[in-house]
Amino acid sequence: MDSAPEVVTVGHAIVDVLAPSEDSLVASFGLEKGTMTLVDDSEAEKIYAALGPATEASGGSAANTAACLASLGASVEFVGKVADDDLGRVFVHDIRAAGVRFEVPPARGGPGTGRCLVMVSPDAEKTMCTNLGVGALLGPDDVGVEAIGAATVVYIEGYLCGKPETDPAVERAVSAAKAGGTLVAFSGSDPSWVDLKRLALDALLDRVDVLFANEAEACGLAGVDTVEAALSTLSRRCPAVAITLGARGSIVATGSQVVSVPAAPVSRVVDTTGAGDSFAAGFLYGVVRDLGPEASARLGALAAGEIVSHLGARPLARLADLMAGEHPAGS
Repeated sequence: MDSAPEVVTVGHAIVDVLAPSEDSLVASFGLEKGTMTLVDDSEAEKIYAALGPATEASGGSAANTAACLASLGASVEFVGKVADDDLGRVFVHDIRAAGVRFEVPPARGGPGTGRCLVMVSPDAEKTMCTNLGVGALLGPDDVGVEAIGAATVVYIEGYLCGKPETDPAVERAVSAAKAGGTLVAFSGSDPSWVDLKRLALDALLDRVDVLFANEAEACGLAGVDTVEAALSTLSRRCPAVAITLGARGSIVATGSQVVSVPAAPVSRVVDTTGAGDSFAAGFLYGVVRDLGPEASARLGALAAGEIVSHLGARPLARLADLMAGEHPAGS
């Protein structure tokens, strides 16, 4: 990839450890099913020891989105931080093998590469315990302003916002985008994170061009109780708002236009890890190809449908091939 990327995604570099788990195991650690919790090294080790057979896969919200964008055929760069350790080498190999540009040098010394322990319940809901490692130290010097300024979209995961260590990196990315005429896309990331960092996230919203959130995140960001009220409130601040509704599909507002798009049919939902990340990838692919909100949301649903059909948050099938089958004209 020699030319400027169409999309730059910015987030935590994480290696996921996914294990089928009973709800009782989730409850035994005092965790709320279906949420993400930050854990320290000691707690991560306790949870890891209690897990059954697990699958390791490179992850991280914005990195998953980048991998799905590359699978759709977009040129994409990921900005995140890994350590010079075994997990870091796994992450770098996987993200580059997915067709994503990754140029941030590994950190030497200090915390290790981040990992996320994902307990997948029998109903495919996931409960995540994340140790961010060195990814929590992503700084402004790691953010390449030239690539962002030349891109069509920069996509930032909400987990970076509201933290003194990574807020400067977010500001550098957003400022570079505004200076270069690049669209700013942003994800709510997790309902509990929205509750915890609402003020910081709210301060960023008026600079966001494309907002992604699930129903709980959208209501939390807007301070309302219904998805309809959230869509109305958030669309007055962001030119495009896409709210995912799980099996009910998604609803998208762009100005006065509101469209609802059903979820893609899936024979069996195995794991919802990365569903929102992949929806964002499909939608952003539509944005860079200027396909319009409804077609973009349908591509998001297509990508999410592939992801939830198997364990792990990266596509096993080439999304561009699935897209060609569903949208032979590319729309």
